[in-house]
Amino acid sequence: MDLKAAFAPIRDEVLREFADILDRMHLMLGPNAEAFEREFTAYCGAPHGVAVSNGTDALYAALVACGVGPGHEVIAPSHTFFATIEAIVHAGAVPVLVDVEPDTLTMDPTEARAAVTDATRAIVPVHLYGHPADMDPILELAREHDLRVVEDAAQAHGAFYKDRRCGNLGDAASFSFYFTKNLGAVGEAGFVTAKDPAVAEKVRLLRHHGHTSKFEHEIVGHNFRIDELQAAFLRIRLRDLDHALDRRRANAARYTELFAGSDVRVLHSRPDSTPVHHLYPVRVSDRDGLIAYLSEWGIGTGIHYPIPAHRQRALLGRPHRCHSMTVTEAAVGEIVSLPMYPELSEDQIHYVAKRVLDFVEPGRDAASAPTQQSA
Repeated sequence: MDLKAAFAPIRDEVLREFADILDRMHLMLGPNAEAFEREFTAYCGAPHGVAVSNGTDALYAALVACGVGPGHEVIAPSHTFFATIEAIVHAGAVPVLVDVEPDTLTMDPTEARAAVTDATRAIVPVHLYGHPADMDPILELAREHDLRVVEDAAQAHGAFYKDRRCGNLGDAASFSFYFTKNLGAVGEAGFVTAKDPAVAEKVRLLRHHGHTSKFEHEIVGHNFRIDELQAAFLRIRLRDLDHALDRRRANAARYTELFAGSDVRVLHSRPDSTPVHHLYPVRVSDRDGLIAYLSEWGIGTGIHYPIPAHRQRALLGRPHRCHSMTVTEAAVGEIVSLPMYPELSEDQIHYVAKRVLDFVEPGRDAASAPTQQSA
């Protein structure tokens, strides 16, 4: 992605805001943090929201605030960034890892149902790559067994499942504003949305050392505070988020159109969902060969994520359970992320798609593409 292209249009405004904050020297949990909490909570359509330090802390705090702790099990997909699993472990719970659906690579609700035991306390569906997980059957499962649902929406700012935004579906949700995210800070920040005001209040206590006043601490908390510089930057970027998401959707649709009928396998969103394409992953049989080939043509790529959680060394010696991973194991050896950001041009998309098709299907009569050598 091109971070400079996203920053250039707002550079002067950001620098003015930063100068004002530094002049006032109210650097932590100030007026920008308070305003951003109101604005992003309203954007998600959620009743309550709390800004925090990063997405991992957000998920941990949401789990703890929802009552997850030692002796509990938490169901999550194995195909996710490992921070999802870290948050469960840090909460003292046992991660129970399940497979994903082939079209979206999000949690398979049938596999989640098979993983429930008497020790299960919560389910963490991950809206991976900006594709919403299939939430209705997950929420139904939670109601049947009195489980909490905490969405990992780190890659899904603005995504819709049916007529509701991700982050307003379960009991709580966590967001990451890591600088590469669709709504990214100039470093790190995160957010928790919640339906229950008591959950939001518990997150606030956890965020700021359990403070109830300057010298009183109700609980043993943490330092999960968001700083004013990040909050100010996020407020500016939030204003243009929907336009940026429209551009991502248009870029993803163009890629998908160009790959139609080829051996390049793309993800497919459900008809009832509106993804936001944080990433644009495709599946090919020779992933490593394609990455090397695209690099020769000046095209950057990524792999998200080649080693699933159930095979991570970090879990060795730690309590966890793992169910069948047929889809996950097949996907992680084939998946590669192509350039995806709002500022991509039509020529760049054609250029990338042509080079991918040249490698995957040599001799294919692909659409003409420009000779530009950077994307």
